[in-house]
Amino acid sequence: MIEVAVVIPTFNERDNILPLLELLSSALQGVSYEVIFVDDDSPDRTANLIREIAVRNPLVRVVQRINRRGLASACVEGMLASSAPYIVVMDADLQHDERILPQMLREIKAPDVDIVVGSRNVEGGSMGEFSKGRVRLSMLGRRFSQAVCRCPIQDPMSGFFVLKRSFLMQVVHRVSGIGFKILVDLLASSDPPARVKEVPYTFRQRLRGESKLDVLVGVEYLQLLLDKAIGDFIPPSFVLFSLVGCAGAVLHVLLLWIQFHLLHESFLRAQVIATVFAMTANFLLNNIITYRAQRLRGWRLLEGLFVFYLACSIGVLINVRLAEFVRDADINSYIAGLFGLAVGSVWNYVVTRIFTWRTYRKANRSRRERGLAAEVRDGSAAG
Repeated sequence: MIEVAVVIPTFNERDNILPLLELLSSALQGVSYEVIFVDDDSPDRTANLIREIAVRNPLVRVVQRINRRGLASACVEGMLASSAPYIVVMDADLQHDERILPQMLREIKAPDVDIVVGSRNVEGGSMGEFSKGRVRLSMLGRRFSQAVCRCPIQDPMSGFFVLKRSFLMQVVHRVSGIGFKILVDLLASSDPPARVKEVPYTFRQRLRGESKLDVLVGVEYLQLLLDKAIGDFIPPSFVLFSLVGCAGAVLHVLLLWIQFHLLHESFLRAQVIATVFAMTANFLLNNIITYRAQRLRGWRLLEGLFVFYLACSIGVLINVRLAEFVRDADINSYIAGLFGLAVGSVWNYVVTRIFTWRTYRKANRSRRERGLAAEVRDGSAAG
């Protein structure tokens, strides 16, 4: 019987696979374990290498995801792919110290513990040789994370932990699956608060491959925090969509100023040019930031841009007409303008979400597929 599943998300980590498996074999001697890699279709053919290893070692397997990205969602899929009572989550970059796994596994078996975290911030732990800037960034993220985790923890940003399957099944239907911080997602989804134990370790430097940390990872982290803080009331994607819209408004005004004062264009020509540029910028930013997981490419990008133009043009008409209607009812002009802007923004968000990035359609299709799968399973069981 497999006692422990080690779930490892990968993207372009081919050079680290064999060294990592050797380190795990040494650290987990005497433990019945399996290793599940979840690979987001790495261009360096990480998944192919793991399959070659799996032919010789049946306790190693890979889940290769096509047209999907994201560490958190990959971890969830990997955890659900095993029936082991204890699940380890760690990175493939060799920065997590596998030598503390035996201690973590001893701690997780206590009846009053749901999850054991490899921690860099408790006594005995360290960020290693990281730069001061990276350490400060981690500490800032830690403070934000603690606000939504709902339990005392010193290193909520850790990607190295072991949890009980029973705890996973209690929270898995509430996780967001957004971005890279799966531990924050799990802890913030737990009701009652999770019972956490932390084990110190020193974070290693990456020796092979490239770090995945970039600005968009930070945006996804913000989206996760928003989802956990206000997701029951306001979709985080709407907040990001609105912020992008504000940036577009600033660009619009800036382009008008340039055309009036530097190019001496007429108002109508300047307005048309500024509107097209601002709408295009909004579309591209939303495609990269708000809808990163559904990002459009190639011809679909041009098709999406056309639909975005059309939807937002109608949104402008709704905005103006509603503002005029409210103003005619003897309501303050500023309030009328804000009302029209709010309704127009909601229109733009909903319509472009459905028709430009088609997220509702994909979600509904996914739900239908899960329902059909459940019917098949029920039918097989009945047979």
